[in-house]
Amino acid sequence: MENKMNINGIEYVLAGDYYIPDLKLSNEERPIEKYGRMHRDYLKEHHPMRFNHLVLEGQLWTYLADRNEQAQNRLQLLIGQMQETEAVTDELKKNDQMAWVRAMNSIHNRAEEIILRELIYGEDVA
Repeated sequence: MENKMNINGIEYVLAGDYYIPDLKLSNEERPIEKYGRMHRDYLKEHHPMRFNHLVLEGQLWTYLADRNEQAQNRLQLLIGQMQETEAVTDELKKNDQMAWVRAMNSIHNRAEEIILRELIYGEDVA
């Protein structure tokens, strides 16, 4: 008797009287970090079908690591652009450190809000 079967591209193995999905972990070694974890929680809560599909296909970790890298890269790009636009320079840092810190905190918070809306919690996500 066959101990394995394949349905819809998912391989199942016989365990006792039941067939269960033969899930394999990906070889992904990149961390998912802050934004990947936030997006994972969002998918679990608001898009469980997408989340389950990624788990069953063994692609969840890679997908989350990619999403985290995209968010980090976009965050750095936005911060750089906002710094340039708002003239938050090293000169300001030398002359008035507290003003520089306030400006950088403001820039970081606004850039992160954009990242969260577009890449982590956006309705067009998934």
